[in-house]
Amino acid sequence: MVAGSDSTVTQCDGSGMTTNGGHGPVFCTIVPPHVLDRLSQAEDPLVHGPARRTLRRDAYERTQRRLTTVVGAPAVTTRAAAAEPGKPQRTVYDAGHGTDLPGEKARGEGEEPGQDATVNRAYAGLGATFDLFMKEFGRNSIDGGGLPLDATVHYDRDYNNAFWNGEQMVFGDGDGEIFLDFTLAVDVIGHELAHGVTQYTANLDYFGQSGALNESVSDVFGALIKQYTLGQTAEEADWLIGAGLLAPRVTGKALRSMKEPGTAYDDDVLGKDPQPATMDDYVRTGRDNGGVHINSGIPNHAFYLAATTLGGHAWERAGLIWYDVLTGGELDQNAQFTDFATLTVKAARARYGEGAELVAVTKAWERVGVRTL
Repeated sequence: MVAGSDSTVTQCDGSGMTTNGGHGPVFCTIVPPHVLDRLSQAEDPLVHGPARRTLRRDAYERTQRRLTTVVGAPAVTTRAAAAEPGKPQRTVYDAGHGTDLPGEKARGEGEEPGQDATVNRAYAGLGATFDLFMKEFGRNSIDGGGLPLDATVHYDRDYNNAFWNGEQMVFGDGDGEIFLDFTLAVDVIGHELAHGVTQYTANLDYFGQSGALNESVSDVFGALIKQYTLGQTAEEADWLIGAGLLAPRVTGKALRSMKEPGTAYDDDVLGKDPQPATMDDYVRTGRDNGGVHINSGIPNHAFYLAATTLGGHAWERAGLIWYDVLTGGELDQNAQFTDFATLTVKAARARYGEGAELVAVTKAWERVGVRTL
């Protein structure tokens, strides 16, 4: 069955299992569990302390999402109603380094910037995400129906993550040792909100290749939102996910690289970026839900190749093709790389005919070793 906004919702819970149930929530983090596991084993307490606390907090939030799926979410009357078509309805809250969500309201739609740069960055990132989907893809917010965009900043203390919980965005401030403020990278905001778009459309299962596609789709749209915000062409973009998040002590430039998967970081404490660029190096593992944050490097690289071959703004042709596949109703929840690749070829042909777009997409998948039917 192909999922839609009224179907089951996959939980990105990092546990190797998927939880479904009506409008059940999801829990998707930007920093993979295997990275935090590595940091939690460091000798330096300034490193392992925040990592262990983050893992515990993520586990708690994951459990809360499951409980909400079972018993149902409480009625929420304080959140804003759906916005009028074509306009965002943003609200940024401040958790005050606590963990109660959403926290105290810090900035609402149309209000002037305040003194808190983190609040202002979150507000701007929500707007950038809304603008790309609305203006370039004709999608009214992440659900297509004007869903208000809520975010909470200053979550917990030394919290090394950001997540989408099925209802809102949440950002940690980082520990200052390994990670910095998670609102610093607009593509992180876009990545997590794109999990919401997937939740309301293809609803890809969060395990194995379908889970890697779930992660890759979020990286693709996160990268496009950054490029859209900066006005960059595919050639000008750095194709990094999470650039600016790593603290000065870390030997690395980002969490992931779509241009060169496996090269984003190589650090004594953080470890080495494990992402493969092609199927020749596909990682078979039971961890990270079957390697969803690892093998996503393969479809990520395919998108990079297609977009840079076509040139210009990546959201204008390659991005439209990927969006067509995500929202077109033919993508199964448990789709494999071959399924997704085949649908991108079909979408390129349907939208552009037998031209350069079809050639670029077909060759991109060939270069990463993914077969199309």
